[in-house]
Amino acid sequence: MKFDKDTKIGEILEKAPEKAEILLEIGMHCLGCPASQMETLEEACEVHGINVEEVVEKLNA
Repeated sequence: MKFDKDTKIGEILEKAPEKAEILLEIGMHCLGCPASQMETLEEACEVHGINVEEVVEKLNA
């Protein structure tokens, strides 16, 4: 699966659970929060002050 800024956090965790480690490493520690499941990667990065393009690159590497 190819990830982009519109991919939902829940989708990432469902289809590629091994990617959770990357999200945790960059400071997204609320992965179990019900609200985060429907949040896009871009929205989550914005809340955490993280560059979404860098995260997308890491997830797709």
